[in-house]
Amino acid sequence: MNILLIGSGGREHALAWKLAQSPSLTKLYAAPGNPGIAEEAECVTLDVSNHGAVVEFCQGKKIGLVVIGPEAPLVDGLADSLSAASIPAFGPSAKAAQLEGSKGFTKDLCARANIPTGGYVRTHSLAEATAALAKFTAPYVLKADGLAAGKGVVIAPDKDEAKAALADMFDGAFGEAGAQVVIEEFLEGEEASFFAITDGVSVLPFGTAQDHKQVGEGDVGPNTGGMGAYSPAPVLTGELQTRVIKEIIQPTVDTMRAEGMPYSGVLYAGLMLTATGPQLIEYNCRFGDPECQVLMTRFEGDLAAVMLACAKGELAGVEAGFDAKTALTVVMCAIGYPGTPEKGGAIDLGASEEDGAKVFHAGTKLVDGALVANGGRVLNVTASGANVTEAKAAAYEAVAKVDFPSGFYRSDIGWKEVAREGRA
Repeated sequence: MNILLIGSGGREHALAWKLAQSPSLTKLYAAPGNPGIAEEAECVTLDVSNHGAVVEFCQGKKIGLVVIGPEAPLVDGLADSLSAASIPAFGPSAKAAQLEGSKGFTKDLCARANIPTGGYVRTHSLAEATAALAKFTAPYVLKADGLAAGKGVVIAPDKDEAKAALADMFDGAFGEAGAQVVIEEFLEGEEASFFAITDGVSVLPFGTAQDHKQVGEGDVGPNTGGMGAYSPAPVLTGELQTRVIKEIIQPTVDTMRAEGMPYSGVLYAGLMLTATGPQLIEYNCRFGDPECQVLMTRFEGDLAAVMLACAKGELAGVEAGFDAKTALTVVMCAIGYPGTPEKGGAIDLGASEEDGAKVFHAGTKLVDGALVANGGRVLNVTASGANVTEAKAAAYEAVAKVDFPSGFYRSDIGWKEVAREGRA
């Protein structure tokens, strides 16, 4: 079948790379794509906010499946428009995508479905939010309610910093995403990510990962979209994964269906592993970035067939196999990120993909045939090993072969697990 992939980042490059390996694929298109995706697909120019144009393209090219990579088109209802035209789409409806589009929506759903999560208050003004701080103790977790490209979370160590952060948020620091702010209880524990694919009824577990959100070594500094990740996450044991499905994922799927907004697509649960068990921090309605890169490195099977079964509501009985090895990715960023990145820096990938490593393009473009940086997160250098220690060594060996003078990266991706492996 012909497939259209929506998106242009490292997540979409990883999806394109894996979809290109699918026996059920005839031709892969990507809109808009990037130089890395162009090696796997025919990149086309489409305004994805113009749903009619997307539908017309799909009908003209006989597209049998549309894979929507980023969250914004999902929240905007692109999957609904495709469904109305009888074009299968991998990704939730606009109503279901509220799980990511509104932090408050998700917290309210958790309250209704008795899903374990931290206490919270939804606020609509600076005065209301400032008053609500009295219900919590430091550190204070402040979240812009809407989509903020993974950067709308502030953890303030004291009340003065919390008040200042709230003032910034309601003053437009995160645009419309900060028109409402959710204040949450700070949860103690270790973060991990659990992925599942669901057609609204059946749930297919789809791997675990751990991300590194903060820009600096040792997990310090401002939050980013993600500086690196590895999969699987050993801290999410088989027993804990069973609990996550039973206590968090399945109740979410069942509640969404019962309330008339069945969820179809990938459900990405950000978790805190607390002393009392896993608790939901937040949901994403798409594959994580850079978690997708390590999941796709490990996934064994026909990704297109799994996604089509999901889109058609035929996921029952479908299985997903993963390589037992660990995959680890290092994000190479442009100087200035997560603030204003320096664009246009020259990149030479050299021999970085020797020895089985893979470089996924996240923010690149070609200028007169030369590869340059075109975003904050620019490259995802990915490799595998028997464990996190070996995968880390292989990934950084590949990073060392990339010539990107105006770039930077964290040198400690996987550090917690490496320390645990060293003590084992």
